[in-house]
Amino acid sequence: MPRFNTENIRNVALVGHAGAGKTTLAECLMHRAGAINTPGSIERGDTVCDYLPQEKAMQHSLEVALCSFDHAGNHVNLLDTPGYPDFAGRAISILPAVDSLAVVVNAQLGIQPVAQRMLEIAANRQLCRMIVINRIDTAESDLSVLLEEIQALFGSECLPINLPAASGDSVVDCFFQHGDTATAFSSVADAHEAIVDQVVEVDENLMALYLEQGEELSPEQLHEPFEQALREGHLIPVCFVSAKTGAGVPELLEILARLMPNPLEANPPQFLRGREVDGEIVDAQPVTVEPDPTKHVVAHVFKVTVDPYLGRLGLFRIHQGTVTAASQLFVGDARKPFKVAHLLKLHGKQHTEIASAVPGDICGVAKVDELRFDAVLHDSHDEDHYHLRPAELPQPMCGLAISPTRRGDEQKLSDALQKLSAEDPSLRVEHRAALNETVLYGAGDLHLRVVLERMSEQFNIEVDTRPPSIAYRETITAQAEGHHRHKKQTGGAGQFGEVFLRVAPRPRGEGFAFVNKVVGGAIPSTFIPAVEKGVRQVLTSGAIAGYPLQDLEVTVYDGKHHSVDSKEVAFVAAGRKAFIDAIRKASPIVLEPIVEVAITTPGDSVGDITGDISAKRGMIVGTAALPQNLVQITARVPLAEMEGFQSTLKSMTGGEGSYSLEFSHYDPVPPKVQQELMSRFGPGPADDD
Repeated sequence: MPRFNTENIRNVALVGHAGAGKTTLAECLMHRAGAINTPGSIERGDTVCDYLPQEKAMQHSLEVALCSFDHAGNHVNLLDTPGYPDFAGRAISILPAVDSLAVVVNAQLGIQPVAQRMLEIAANRQLCRMIVINRIDTAESDLSVLLEEIQALFGSECLPINLPAASGDSVVDCFFQHGDTATAFSSVADAHEAIVDQVVEVDENLMALYLEQGEELSPEQLHEPFEQALREGHLIPVCFVSAKTGAGVPELLEILARLMPNPLEANPPQFLRGREVDGEIVDAQPVTVEPDPTKHVVAHVFKVTVDPYLGRLGLFRIHQGTVTAASQLFVGDARKPFKVAHLLKLHGKQHTEIASAVPGDICGVAKVDELRFDAVLHDSHDEDHYHLRPAELPQPMCGLAISPTRRGDEQKLSDALQKLSAEDPSLRVEHRAALNETVLYGAGDLHLRVVLERMSEQFNIEVDTRPPSIAYRETITAQAEGHHRHKKQTGGAGQFGEVFLRVAPRPRGEGFAFVNKVVGGAIPSTFIPAVEKGVRQVLTSGAIAGYPLQDLEVTVYDGKHHSVDSKEVAFVAAGRKAFIDAIRKASPIVLEPIVEVAITTPGDSVGDITGDISAKRGMIVGTAALPQNLVQITARVPLAEMEGFQSTLKSMTGGEGSYSLEFSHYDPVPPKVQQELMSRFGPGPADDD
């Protein structure tokens, strides 16, 4: 029998900026719920969630960790996420596994970029949200002003569900048992009335009962409309807590267990059915997945780790059906299933075997090499080609070209990169054969430094690093036609294929499309995939400067074939050459990546930084004042100009500045740069028969 039912499960992610106190708060919640005997300490390095050596050394979370506890008859799965901007991708990647988001805010520092970003992403994914203001014991914090700032930034639906007591050593409940206890600001009566007014707006009958009859409503009467208000984003509860003193922790525990939605009450995740081609889902159609324990199993892998003892360990959320230790599950559209054998419940680094798990629960399975991030697990071919709408992760743009320091370590390096990229969806490895270069892309300097340290400590691989080549792209700006006849006679059977095609630009960011408009059998349908194969060879190797092509459509409309000499290889070559011919007539250009840079700096350094950005061909998007005389500058800058910015920023701000960047878009390079890039591009394999 399952340990609990779906309606008793709560899946919550703790997110927020580094230093908000998420891990310490998780320790307090687990201790209060009786899951651990003593709260761990970041300083001592004995917390449940920060168990990796790197996390203990840095005293910050670097990976997502799962812990759980039981309270008030409910089971809470809590995912503690890293808060550094460089690791935002790791936090975003686990959102499909949860029903609600608890955004933790440092009362002293206020709303910081990661917290703001996560709230916006959660709203786009229709996740229920709450805001937890931590460190209310800090003397410098002005909690009433912070609440006003939150409401100004995120809307009037952000309402306090409890308030700090006037004494400062506890909080006062404003929902379950509201009274007249003195508070640090506002009043319990006003806060209770605001919450009830907001909740009853989603239920006309309850509103009539409340307004017309003046009837006091109980928490039980308010429960269903409260959940509806959370689902619709009509209410974002705000609560106050101090993970250091324990103030507000019992109240937060009640809110998580009794008010945050269970999987039956939350907005259902969006599943699609379609074919996966080059990492993209095509012909996708919505499908319904229900949290019904009697139906076929549908589960989603949201995190993969490569454990030295357990091998590849996958964490997955069950969305439909019941998984047992005897279950046979398929990974994606694989034809051969694997046996679960050991179904695991994770609590930090501890693993406990369980017999079964129901929809809504989060479990793990180990020693399955086929597991991969974002895979859908199922027990019937009826669910082949199911995909969960993926989280939109920031594109890694900060790169380092790496090579092993020791000769003979090439294979070890390749194996290590494969394992690291399997674990981290925001890490990208690119092998550039033409340049004999392996480039590791991450979200920023810290991200890459942590990955390289782990490569050294866990895999015993030392690497040399250097700045990588910039990830330029090529595209076209006009329509054009191309033609090539491939004909070879080598004594025996010959080769013949002729292709006519047309190219046209697509809007920026639309990618590549291949269209077949051949009629009358001019090119037999069996050879059309060969033509596309030839075209795609050029897409990756480039036509004018050696960089991948993007944002264009290729239409094959005519050609010729020979009943004897036509072969796949002939149409691959003809398609490749015809495509190059068309590209060179279509006013091709080189594009460069533009990144959005968020810089946090002391106010007196703003002028120097904005001047430096202008000198880098950058554009200031906006500035925002932060607490403690800090300013956040947002700018868009060509990635090619960002080399060495870390040391430049350190010099201009006396070491007090920091920045993060993420991909924004591609723009044409200046004509002079394009000429330089084209002059360095020699004839490649695409030019040879």
